[in-house]
Amino acid sequence: MPRAIDCWVNTNMGDAVPPEFLQRVAEDYFKRADAIFKSFTPDELVAQMDAAGVEKAIVTIAGDQPSQKVLAFPKQFPDRFVLSVAVDPRRGMKALRELEGLVRNEPVVLARVTPFMVGGLPPSDFRYFPLYTKCIDWKLPVSINTGLPGPPMPGACQDPMHLDELCHFLPELVIVMAHGADPWWNVAIRLMIKYANLHLMTSAYAPKYFPPELVHFMNTRGQRKILFASDHPVLDFARCVREAQALPLREGVLDLFLYDNAHRLFFERGTA
Repeated sequence: MPRAIDCWVNTNMGDAVPPEFLQRVAEDYFKRADAIFKSFTPDELVAQMDAAGVEKAIVTIAGDQPSQKVLAFPKQFPDRFVLSVAVDPRRGMKALRELEGLVRNEPVVLARVTPFMVGGLPPSDFRYFPLYTKCIDWKLPVSINTGLPGPPMPGACQDPMHLDELCHFLPELVIVMAHGADPWWNVAIRLMIKYANLHLMTSAYAPKYFPPELVHFMNTRGQRKILFASDHPVLDFARCVREAQALPLREGVLDLFLYDNAHRLFFERGTA
C-alpha cells in the first residue's frame, strides 16, 4: 500500500445544515449527499486513514469561529493531523489577527481562500494582499480554489489567470491551487511551469477523471508540483488512493504525488 498525505479533509460537514449551494453540488454533481454531510471523531477518521494508507491529513477550521471539535484532532493525534485555516479577506485586519493567533498556538500549515465563497472576489483583488504579505512573513502557504466551482455559483473569479501577476509580484508567496482547474487545466499547467512558487492540489477531483494533460505534466516537468487531496468525505480516501495507483505514472511519481510533495511543502518549511 502506498503512503499518502491528504491535503484537504473535512471533519464536521454533518454538524450544521449546509447552505443551498453545497446541497446542490452534493445532490446534483456528486449524487451522494448522504455520504458527504457527515462528521467524524478523531478515532473514526484515523481508522479510515489507516485503511487507505493516509499517514497525515490537513483538516480545516474557520478563522473567525474555530471549532473546538476540529482543534481536538491534532491535539489527540499530533502525528496525524495538522490544520488549515479558512480566511475571508473581506474581514480585513480582524481576520488576520485571528489567523495569527491560530498560527502561533496551533499546528497551522496552510491558509485557505475560496474566491467564489467570498463574494466572488478574484485572488488578484487588493483585499487579499494583507493576507499574502503576512503569509510570506509566517512562511505559510496559501491555498486558492481554481476552476469552475461545482456548486451553481459564478466561477470567473477562479480562473487561474488571476494568479499570473500575483505570482510575479510576490515570488516568495507559496500558492497551491485547489480543487483542480477545470476547464482551465492548460492555463494552470503553463502557469506552474512559469512560476516556481505555484502548485496544485487535486482536492474534490477523482484521479480517474484527471485530464491527459495533467497526467503528462505529473510525469514530466510537474513531478514536484501536484499534491494529493481528496476533500474527504466528498471523495473517499480509499477510492482516491486506489485510482491514483491506477494512473499511468512513471517510476517514483506516485510517491511524489501522494506523499512527498505535500511533505516538502507543509512539513519541512520553517515557521515565524
